[in-house]
Amino acid sequence: MRFFATFKIALRALRRNKMRSVLTALGIIIGVGAVIAMVGIGNGAKSQVEAQIASLGQNVVLVFSGNFSSSGARSGWGGAGTMTIDDAVAIEREVPGVLAVSPEVRARQQVLANGLNWNTQVLGEGIDYLNIRDWPLSDGAMFTDQDVRSAAKVCIIGKTIADQLFPNEDVVGQSLRIRNIPFKILGVLTSKGLSVMGQDQDDVLVVPYTSLMKRISGRTNIGSVTVQAQSPAVSANVQRDIADLLRQRHRMGPGRDDDFTIRGQQEIADAATATTRTMTVLLGAIAGVSLIVGGIGIMNIMLVSVTERTREIGIRMAVGAHARDILLQFLIEAITLSLLGGIIGIALGVSAAKILSAVAGWPTLISASSIIIAVLFSAAIGIFFGFYPARKAAHLDPIEALRYE
Repeated sequence: MRFFATFKIALRALRRNKMRSVLTALGIIIGVGAVIAMVGIGNGAKSQVEAQIASLGQNVVLVFSGNFSSSGARSGWGGAGTMTIDDAVAIEREVPGVLAVSPEVRARQQVLANGLNWNTQVLGEGIDYLNIRDWPLSDGAMFTDQDVRSAAKVCIIGKTIADQLFPNEDVVGQSLRIRNIPFKILGVLTSKGLSVMGQDQDDVLVVPYTSLMKRISGRTNIGSVTVQAQSPAVSANVQRDIADLLRQRHRMGPGRDDDFTIRGQQEIADAATATTRTMTVLLGAIAGVSLIVGGIGIMNIMLVSVTERTREIGIRMAVGAHARDILLQFLIEAITLSLLGGIIGIALGVSAAKILSAVAGWPTLISASSIIIAVLFSAAIGIFFGFYPARKAAHLDPIEALRYE
């Protein structure tokens, strides 16, 4: 009963100075709102990046040609023609845990159709490429193994190319020209939108890798191999076994650098989300400073309140109130201010995040954990910054307090 009576006295004191209580809570409101909004924006960006990484497919391992040292010069991914089709075949046949493999060759080409032209990225891939990437067709069908063996003049196109070269037309069955070579369109890819780097994933044309090598680029080697492991549990073993196999096939002795680069999907995801994680922490820390400022404001006002109510404290002690009752009263006032500010701040932060998302097009993700943390942190701010004024009030000398004017 004593606790509830003290709680009612604390609320009555806050209502007595409504404007001051609102202004005191304003620092917490702005601080919590800023933290919720900034962390929501950071989490939204991180989830968008993770979704784009997931669009690579499931359990994907990428093997790139290059990454070797020669006479002091170091080459990057795809910088050297060190991988062949036989390497890709060997990976599929000899590495345990491999579900599918697609050799890859890339080229940038001008594509013509219907009197229109479009510069796009041409990918030479194997028949399992769409399954590995988990990329369904919106229309038509994928080319076959026979098309790959015969270097057939067939292709699959992305939605951007379909819109640019065949506006408002049925695309499947029509032809386009790459370097004056006609390619029949077998299918259209489902739209995937922008990639992690902001590139249009739908601006792509997929042909059999043999067709690109023999008919377009004239290359005899491949740039990379896209591998799908059977499960996340075997992905690390697959990467290790691929490295051992390629070193053996390329006759690389001990001490020599790899002439290839292997990256797992988790490594790519970690690298891509590192920046967004840093941004989220930085934004949250900057917004958190305003919470500290709000807490200092609570302490300042509570100290003023103790000074103003010194005589009241003396009277309460004189009629039997204990030091812990005075301590609890002022502590409850500080916590109430902080919690009310936190609740209003959460509503403000969620609203601000939604407005930013709607106006600026920024992705936002407000998690339940961030809201719970904000409420707990608000209470902690109230306890931390309210304890000293409350303790000061509780330790006032009753006689001196009654004499105070």
